[in-house]
Amino acid sequence: MSSSEVVKLPSDQVAAKRAEFVSQTTAVEQARAVAEVQAAVIVAQQVPRDLQEAIRQMRESCLQPALAERAFYRYPRGGQTVSGSSVHLARELARCWGNVQYGIQELRRDDVGKYSEMQAWAWDVQTNTRSSQTFVVPHKRDKKGGPEVLVDLRDVYENNANMGSRRLREAIFSVLPPWFTEEAKSLCNKTITDGGDKPLPQRIADAVQAFDALGITLARLEGKVGRPKGEWSAHDVAQLRVSYASLSQGTVQADEEFPQVRVTAAEIKGEDGAA
Repeated sequence: MSSSEVVKLPSDQVAAKRAEFVSQTTAVEQARAVAEVQAAVIVAQQVPRDLQEAIRQMRESCLQPALAERAFYRYPRGGQTVSGSSVHLARELARCWGNVQYGIQELRRDDVGKYSEMQAWAWDVQTNTRSSQTFVVPHKRDKKGGPEVLVDLRDVYENNANMGSRRLREAIFSVLPPWFTEEAKSLCNKTITDGGDKPLPQRIADAVQAFDALGITLARLEGKVGRPKGEWSAHDVAQLRVSYASLSQGTVQADEEFPQVRVTAAEIKGEDGAA
């Protein structure tokens, strides 16, 4: 046999070699994961969280407008609006609390069945409190005309990440003390309402300009708030900021959050008569 010839193994031997390689890789990864978990537990026991420092960091973070404006979400469901604390706030609180690990994993993807099996989890290593949820994410996106099947790999990834972040948010909050998260939400609400050093008229003007860049007119904003711009309160502007963050994150659509202003026939006739 010359050196240039290639030896071809039977298909069953090739499959066996691949299985052996996968098994070795899996075993190495499992051993690494076990060692990492053991190291995390040891570190958490040797360096426990400083409760007062955790509270100080949480309060300092929640006073920052950059976090406060992303701390809440809004999206429509069944003709109603659902709102709550976002995954951005959950991740920041986990960082402040310390000794908390979390993540999202795709356990299995079925390209034929068009779905992925996912898991979201959070673990307080110090107290050994863990929360996890396994769920199925269809490779579909809801639209007004009906569900749209996702084919592009990037669309599938983004859809999985979006669905996973919702479960991750709940997993993190479930391992954090309720009093810790409630104070954080109150501080973020206050930060949004206060608006930093900007006076209310300036915050209103900034909000109108920001939404105008998204193609949402002042009339639609006033319809959402229920009052003309000159009567908006600090709370109204705060709610608009939450809506803006939800639009930016893709959790809500503009037409759902800000319905188009419809002019009736009577109004048109009234305008013609006035002219």
